Amino acid sequence: MAMPLARRRSIELLQELNLPKGLFPLDDIEEFGYNRANGFMWILHRKKKEHTFKKIKQTVSYATEVTAFVEKGKLKKITGVKTKELMLWLSVVEVYVEESSAGKITFKTGTGLSDSFDASAFELDM
Repeated sequence: MAMPLARRRSIELLQELNLPKGLFPLDDIEEFGYNRANGFMWILHRKKKEHTFKKIKQTVSYATEVTAFVEKGKLKKITGVKTKELMLWLSVVEVYVEESSAGKITFKTGTGLSDSFDASAFELDM
């Protein structure tokens, strides 16, 4: 079965930015957009989705609209993405890969907390 165009484009952008291709595990993307001039990207999909990244046992919630400003190795000013820590949902505001720590991806929340994981945990589940 062929992958829908909007999903394929979102994966291509993540790949171009040197970010794991499975960062947005959304099957029902209705619209994907990217403004190269200002680095703004958006994803609209049918319904809110919770996804557990099995390798790290981390649950992430995606609102029906996800936006971010992007640059090489980084998503910043993210809206529509939350992660569950203990019993709380915390907004993820930044995701980045540092060249100095190859193979690691860091998530930063609105409260200033950050956590790094093995980037392979966010590869596509095909």
